[in-house]
Amino acid sequence: MDIDSSSINFLENLDFFAKNIVEGFITGLHKSPFHGFSVEFAEHRIHNPGDSIKHVDWKLYARTDKMFTKRFEEETNLRCHLIIDSSSSMFFPFNKKKNEIDKFTFSILSSACLMNLFRRQKDAFGITLFSDSLELHRAPKVSKKHYFQLIYELEEKLKLNKKSNLKTDFSKSLNSLADLIKQRSLIIIFSDFQTSFDRINQMFQSLQHLKYKKHEILLFHVLDFEKEKELDFSSDFVKFLDLETSESIALNPFLFKQKFQIEQQKLLNFIKEKASQNKIDYFLADVKNGYNEMLRSYLIKRARLY
Repeated sequence: MDIDSSSINFLENLDFFAKNIVEGFITGLHKSPFHGFSVEFAEHRIHNPGDSIKHVDWKLYARTDKMFTKRFEEETNLRCHLIIDSSSSMFFPFNKKKNEIDKFTFSILSSACLMNLFRRQKDAFGITLFSDSLELHRAPKVSKKHYFQLIYELEEKLKLNKKSNLKTDFSKSLNSLADLIKQRSLIIIFSDFQTSFDRINQMFQSLQHLKYKKHEILLFHVLDFEKEKELDFSSDFVKFLDLETSESIALNPFLFKQKFQIEQQKLLNFIKEKASQNKIDYFLADVKNGYNEMLRSYLIKRARLY
């Protein structure tokens, strides 16, 4: 689903935006051959052999020929931490055209959609923002009040002026986070991973710390594919600015396009390989490609866990 930012002021209506995206996604699941999920997942869980039949939904069984057990509000199947990189590189594209969103905004909107989905599934969820240290940390809860409090905080983050010269320290932030998370959880990280190979190695060492504590991890590598993966620019001469260091260079991107694509693909392959070695789920996310694939990736991960 493409984003039309003129159709909704998501800065003021983040809950409304998330609700519409998730409801459209659920409707799409019903119309597609992607079996295994339905709107009932918010209200039921699959009945397992040996479970009591006291709360079996017999009406649903009559319609689907499958046994589901009714879930109650106090039940929580999953604790999830949404971790968002808020370093300066995440604000690319900095000078946006109409209807464009930056990587940070995409990550915030994605997180709001996931929180809406968590609410429907009666799962606990929390939010963490980090750059060179933890900027915000809210522990997972399942209440409606908690949901709207986080929605409000995310809306406020979107209204703030974009920061420059704010670098990413994955290791420091993830190690701090590991000390805060006491219970086994699903950890979903949104970042552009704009750093060196050495720092990527250090990041996965910190992720191993989280894996050692039995946490499951899902990485969303957020990029503007057109510009950051393919280096497609309409202009023959472009001034490139490093948002984390303020260093700049002016050049013709066409002359460097092939070399850039090769080097960028090396980095993507390296991250994907490290994730595979550490049994961490890894997905590329294009800011121009909407939210359905992101939501689908989460549901696939959740189905493996439960």
